[in-house]
This record gives sequence, C-alpha cells and structure tokens, in this order.
Amino acid sequence: MAISEDTGAVPASLRFASVAALREALGATGYLAGTELATALFVALELGQPLLLEGEAGVGKTEVAKALAASTGARLIRLQCHEGIDVHQALYDWDYERQLLAIRRAESGERDGAPSDLYDRRFLVRRPLLEALETDEPTVLLIDELDRADDEFEAFLLELLSEFQVTIPEIGTISAARRPAVIVTSNRTRELHDALKRRCLYQWIDYPALEREILARRVPQAGEQIVERVCRAVAALRAHELYKRPGVGETIAWAQALLALDTEELDAALFAVLKVHEDTERAREAGWLDGL
Repeated sequence: MAISEDTGAVPASLRFASVAALREALGATGYLAGTELATALFVALELGQPLLLEGEAGVGKTEVAKALAASTGARLIRLQCHEGIDVHQALYDWDYERQLLAIRRAESGERDGAPSDLYDRRFLVRRPLLEALETDEPTVLLIDELDRADDEFEAFLLELLSEFQVTIPEIGTISAARRPAVIVTSNRTRELHDALKRRCLYQWIDYPALEREILARRVPQAGEQIVERVCRAVAALRAHELYKRPGVGETIAWAQALLALDTEELDAALFAVLKVHEDTERAREAGWLDGL
C-alpha cells in the first residue's frame, strides 16, 4: 500500500505500508504486538484517529506508544492523568511572574520591548497537549490512564480528539500544525463516556498470548526452562482473585530476580511479582505455586 500525505492523517513517517510492516517495526523495538492490536493501530494511523486502549494494568498499553515512537523516530509526548488534573496542567498556563514584571515595567514608564497585552504569547507556558499540537516534529501523543481523571477533564478533551484543536479563551482556537498520532489508555477503573469513545478507535488489550516470547526476548539469559516455569506460574496466579494481578512487567522482573538470586525456587522471588502483602500470604499458604 502506498503511503501518501493527507491533511486528515498523521505524517507519512508515522505510517506503515501494511499491518505486517507495523508489527515488524514494533517487534524491532522489543514490543511484540498481536494481529488485532497491530491492525487497530495501523488503521488509526491511516485515518488519523486517536486509538483508545483499555485493559488491566500491566498488559503493555503504555508501551504501545513508546514502541511506536521508537520505531518511527517520532517524539513521544506523554500526559500522565491523575485525579484533579485540569486544563492548566495539561494544556497551558500563564507565566504570572513575567506578567507581573511586565506590569511593573509599564507602571514605571518603561515601554521598550514590553508587550502591550498581558496575554501575549510570550507569557504562555505550553503543557503537553499544546506542545503536541504546536510542534513541527512527527509526534506520538500518549494520554495515559485517562480513567484516573474526572468527567470534566474528559469532556475538555473532546475538541482535541475530534478536531485536533483546542480553544484558549485569551487567545482563541489553536489547530495542530501537524497531526500527532494519539494513543489514549485506560485501566477501566471507571467507564469512559460514549462521547469520548466515539472519537476514538478502540482495542482491548489482554495479557499477551506471546508472553513466553516476550520474556525470552527481554531476559534471554533466563533459558527455556525458567521462561516456561515463570510463565506457567504467572498464569496460575492470575487465575486467582488477587488485589493486584501481575502484569508483563512483573513476569519479566520475576525471571530477572530468579537469575539474580541464582535459584529456580519461584517462592524465593515472590516479592518481584506480587505487590500486595495479602496476595503473597495467600499464595504461600494455599500453595498456588506447588508443583510448578
């Protein structure tokens, strides 16, 4: 498939000739994407639409954006959402100290070089979202863990996700200089609104079927036996009700810890995979790892 420039799409440097080419490029960075995920990402890049990724914590949602940026040489801009995040943390703020200095200069009669408007662009502090819209570089914008933010912030994002523009009351509407590739992630601690979902393509990410291959690539010194045992053990733990199920990162850390301790006893490095005291106690008392 030929890749051509299109005002409604992300730059050609962020797009791929095929789904297979995209998977290969992500794989070269160490990220092994399944066919469904790679297809959704490929179409999102072709259409210039945001991609919403949902799934349990630790399944690799954030890593998709990192791998895409790394594989294309694009700039990664990350907005980490949290409770209470607002427009001034995500989009823009004003440099109040410089504004105050400008007022004092004006009051003292010093006019040379002083802006006539306190909301001059030179006083504008760009936060991640505005930076992503105004940069000339090919950019991957990661809006991470949106479910941690509140409804008001989610509503604020609708203009950006649909029109790739934002409105700053003191300045007006600012449109993207070059459309970024946008990836939104959610751990689904709350449901995102339909209005936001309509503006995105959607993909659910589960614990990867390729976890053994991922572990073998990330910890090549582990050897086939440890890789197999760790992956079986992680699957056994996830089958139980836990306060925090281990993600792919914990799988990798478990294998690395066993190597560091020079042991094959899985219990010896439970601290690397279970991050809640009650989960560790239950796993040991119930013998969930016995025979593995």
